[in-house]
Amino acid sequence: MTQRTPEASAAAETDALIQLQGVNKHFGDFHALKDIDLTIPRGQVAIVLGPSGSGKSTLCRTINRLETIDDGGRILIDGKPLPAEGRELARLRAEVGMVFQSFNLFAHKSILDNVTLGPIRVKGKKKAAAEAHAMELLERVGVAHQAKKLPAQLSGGQQQRVAIARALAMEPKALLFDEPTSALDPEMVQEVLDVMVGLATEGMTMVVVTHEMGFARKAGDRVIFMADGAILEDTDPESFFTNPQHDRARDFLGKILTH
Repeated sequence: MTQRTPEASAAAETDALIQLQGVNKHFGDFHALKDIDLTIPRGQVAIVLGPSGSGKSTLCRTINRLETIDDGGRILIDGKPLPAEGRELARLRAEVGMVFQSFNLFAHKSILDNVTLGPIRVKGKKKAAAEAHAMELLERVGVAHQAKKLPAQLSGGQQQRVAIARALAMEPKALLFDEPTSALDPEMVQEVLDVMVGLATEGMTMVVVTHEMGFARKAGDRVIFMADGAILEDTDPESFFTNPQHDRARDFLGKILTH
């Protein structure tokens, strides 16, 4: 497991940052999330695993209201209920960054402009300050030398690292990752995972939907296993990988670890 500072470890044990209370989500007749109760403490890296269609990505997307939830459930960010719409939603959403499977960079804007757009438009940062911070972040993820290029001129792994820098530029309290390496060629996966391991080590609160089992074991504090829209297991990585309690979890691990 990733080694944390004592401060980060202590914070992770006590301070609830993300809370889902009685969260349900229907797509028509399909019940995608079923009575989800989940608390993510500050500084924790929570890995969300499960077969396709289990609700992992939907769970991730509800946390910052990219998907609405059914009436009756609540999502709180740092103790504040997440509203359905409006300026307060935009403010709270800025505190929970999202990194998507498909990068979602603006194709017609330079790498630097992609990273500075949010801080300037949403947070009102001066351009010079936003660009200075963006270059620090691009340096941190190893692509500062590509700052003037367009996304299409970068590899998939480089684009995903830019997407992480873009999320960090908003100075979020937490980051959500929805299958961040699944669209990448195999040789590019590790460069993105290395950046994520670095963030975990520094104590960033992270919810990571992934099939990268090595990352889950190395960087995760907790594994949340989902199937059919429900959380079936919620435990530490070592317990999950060595002694899963549920038949669905054992079946999932048997398939994914033999490929």
